[in-house]
Amino acid sequence: MTPEHEVQPVKCVVWDLDNTLWNGILLEDEAVHLRPESLEVLRTLDLRGILHSVASRNDSRAAMAKLQEFGLAEYFLYPQINWNSKASSIECIAKQLNFALDAMAFVDDQNFERDEVAFSLPQVLCIDGRELASIPGHHRLHPRFITEDSRLRRAMYSSDIRRDESEKEFVGSQEAFLDSLNMVFTVAPAGEDDLQRAEELMVRTHQLNSTGYAYSYDELQALRRSPDHLLLMATLEDRYGTYGKIGLALVERKPAVWTIKLLLMSCRVIARGVGTVLLSHIMNLAKAAGARLQSEFVSNERNRMMYITYKFAGFQEIRKDGAISVLENDLTNIQPFPPFMRVCIL
Repeated sequence: MTPEHEVQPVKCVVWDLDNTLWNGILLEDEAVHLRPESLEVLRTLDLRGILHSVASRNDSRAAMAKLQEFGLAEYFLYPQINWNSKASSIECIAKQLNFALDAMAFVDDQNFERDEVAFSLPQVLCIDGRELASIPGHHRLHPRFITEDSRLRRAMYSSDIRRDESEKEFVGSQEAFLDSLNMVFTVAPAGEDDLQRAEELMVRTHQLNSTGYAYSYDELQALRRSPDHLLLMATLEDRYGTYGKIGLALVERKPAVWTIKLLLMSCRVIARGVGTVLLSHIMNLAKAAGARLQSEFVSNERNRMMYITYKFAGFQEIRKDGAISVLENDLTNIQPFPPFMRVCIL
């Protein structure tokens, strides 16, 4: 078990267009040519579960039409094609994706543009657009595991965009909209085939992560088999498709006291009202076993939302063990599962 990595993996690569993705300047000559290295990098990183977007000073209609012509438009989420600074465009993309800035990389052939981003957003990894072929080899763009969720990530985020568009058009309350999604939240003991995704979740998830601890694949395998531990995996789907495996919990089960050693939920589902479902399930299990329920929480710059989730569920801090806050719930008031989703316990 190790603490959260100081150097975070890149989750999204933001591309300049002119003389980076393609050769030429679109507003000077429409006959720009796609760089073959660009296509190879796009496809390689996409299969690894790394997303793509655009930050380009350009005419939006012309640039999007060219991306459509090249058959690449679907690769780019929340493209920012305008006359704003590249730094402001990257901030906008990160906000839309709900990613921290240190999960972003920026590719541009112009030194000035990279320097502007590096000065304004020092957390962002800046890459010279003239060196595209080297990008897939960068250690921050090379996840240890490529899971089924990795391969489906772009499709899942595209579904998120459609959901958000539907929500904007929906007439009615937030709960009514959530009810219209026909969500199914499934909780099951983690199987061996879940462990790669479990490790990936720990590396990628920071805002809704109770401790920031990163257990290795081998550690998770041992804990999964341990009679004194419970390793749970949660998945979510709705009428737009699957969100994938979005939640993980590790519970140490002693006869008198159960302790949540790790609880995390993908930030992609924050707005779907599912934050307390996995926690409520664990509370129900502990109460049925006649055990007290405690949880470890390690505060960092990003996970205050997880602390709020615990407080909202009725947990109170009972002591501090160094950096670890130990929280406890008396299990007298367990929140029911949300009425707008079906919860399946396997």
